[in-house]
Amino acid sequence: MEPGGGVSMRYRRLGCSNIIVSELCLGVLTIGPLQKNLLLEEGAGVIAYALERGITFLDTAEAYKTYKYIKEALVMTGLKPVIASKSYAYTGRAMKISVEKALDEMGLSNLDIFLLHEQENEQTLRGHEEALRYLLKAREKGMIKAVGLSTHTIAGVRAGSRRREIEIIHPLINIQGLGIIDGTRDQMLAAIKEACQKGKGLYAMKAFGGGNLVRQAYEAFQFINHNPDIHSTAIGMKNRAEIDLNIAWSQGRRCVELEAEIGSQNKKLLIEDWCHGCGSCVEACHQEALSIIGEKVYIEEDKCILCGYCSQYCVDFCIKII
Repeated sequence: MEPGGGVSMRYRRLGCSNIIVSELCLGVLTIGPLQKNLLLEEGAGVIAYALERGITFLDTAEAYKTYKYIKEALVMTGLKPVIASKSYAYTGRAMKISVEKALDEMGLSNLDIFLLHEQENEQTLRGHEEALRYLLKAREKGMIKAVGLSTHTIAGVRAGSRRREIEIIHPLINIQGLGIIDGTRDQMLAAIKEACQKGKGLYAMKAFGGGNLVRQAYEAFQFINHNPDIHSTAIGMKNRAEIDLNIAWSQGRRCVELEAEIGSQNKKLLIEDWCHGCGSCVEACHQEALSIIGEKVYIEEDKCILCGYCSQYCVDFCIKII
């Protein structure tokens, strides 16, 4: 594949919304300080390249600290993609601050999608009712085009399905069901289908299980990409080669050279900053590569074989291979 040439990206409407997105969404978390921590110009360049190649959908969040990369990429390209952000805020005042921060730091007058971050069930959603009401008012004022939620749970998808005001759902789903907190892969697929039938726009997360499905990456990609109930898939991509490869895969084409290049890149196990040291992964590690120091899990890299099995025991999805 020649970089920048011959793009044949497919575009889809997110449910009953008026928002059209590319079937491939760039997850911006990967380039930011919580993961690869690329320099501003380098990270913005990755986003700009994705936009120029036909990816018109970006996924970020206040917690990712990546707004500055997006702002710079928009300046570089002059393009205006669909942007989704998220906040953990649960009061109206805190959500107002989150929305205004997103608009200010990305240099935007309005935002396409804003999500309640990581909703677990109906009770969690009720606990964020005040924040949701603010988002609905912001939508009425034209500050936001669509409101929704992200979730790692089947109950979260179903809670969003039942609420008419929730237009967009961002669920965790992958070929092995890694990271689904409250059930199986097939149960999550059933909940996603139900949400789609109710007109919700759905874009998936964790298609590669946080990096733990790299050995079956093509199959994992196609598993999500061929699901008619999922309108787009957010994938973290940190360089041009990964963007080119995922675009090729979205077109159903294998790209042996790029697959070999990316497959040969050094990978490591990442423990996210929000780990609170519950110890579930430590008990599950047969290599004895994990231990708790203070209140966080630490890795003995000379013992870790990057099997990724520990990730399925982390209810907060803190463990990734990058």
